[in-house]
Amino acid sequence: MSERQFWGGNIRKLWPTESEKLRDHLLRLDKTSRHMRFAHGVSDAFIEDYAERMNDMGSVVYAYFDGNEVRAVAELKKLGDTWGREAEAAFSVERVLQDKGIGTELMGRVIRAARNRGVQHLCMSCLAENGKMRSIARKHEAELRFEFGEIIGEIVPDSPNYFSLLAEAVDDRIGYMMAVLDLQRRAVEAA
Repeated sequence: MSERQFWGGNIRKLWPTESEKLRDHLLRLDKTSRHMRFAHGVSDAFIEDYAERMNDMGSVVYAYFDGNEVRAVAELKKLGDTWGREAEAAFSVERVLQDKGIGTELMGRVIRAARNRGVQHLCMSCLAENGKMRSIARKHEAELRFEFGEIIGEIVPDSPNYFSLLAEAVDDRIGYMMAVLDLQRRAVEAA
């Protein structure tokens, strides 16, 4: 469920109005984590633009919240203008929370979201030296192959069913309520 407790935090979808939370998380990534996430060094300006375009890309973004701050994200990106046969997954976890199973849990959410959108081929790529990402992919039974200095992971999600659709809908409802409560709390604090 979306608001289960994980290591003192919660996992839920990021809503279109919360792109600044994605931006702040990505800006907090240390140099190595940024390099692993984007497969090259990126500037703060690149990250700001990337987060701002989150809604334009139509991505589904799950986030691990530690209090009000996003500390890890998993993105499901459609390849093309509409959800279709293929999609891509991308992840980032701030260094202090790596190796705690958060990335694995986020991957499960992305696979379910892909499944519920009819995606038949979910791919993720990472640098060959990104052992943490390879480990997460293996836990979810991804086929891994080496290609041009990168590791490509491929997962074939099951077809959607009543239970997978219901689980995501329940998570969305709870996550939306939590986002609204967070927005109200911030408005009260600002007043």
